[in-house]
Amino acid sequence: MATTPIRPGPGQESVWDYPRPPSLTQSARHVVVRLGGVVVADTRRAWRVCETSHPPVYYVPRDDVAAGALRPGSANASLCEWKGPATYWTVLGGGEVAVDGAWSYESPTPAFVPMA
Repeated sequence: MATTPIRPGPGQESVWDYPRPPSLTQSARHVVVRLGGVVVADTRRAWRVCETSHPPVYYVPRDDVAAGALRPGSANASLCEWKGPATYWTVLGGGEVAVDGAWSYESPTPAFVPMA
């Protein structure tokens, strides 16, 4: 089965145009994260990571996460060759619980220190 890339339309991006290793840029977007109808994070200081074949991921500064919204997640471990070891977090909001619903890089590689 042959595949043909779909060209992005106006205002769209293609994940196949993203770089490898990934890029890290400060975002000017207003990023709001909700769980159970409650705002658990609200920032205009997010970091945007784009990597080939992956959708963009926004990393929110810890200061912009609601108090009590994060608890240590499971003992799952993962390692990104570009960003370093990931730490997982359980997210709490509006009576809902998202186990490992967020992750961070507490000891990132030098290129990704700004988002730590």
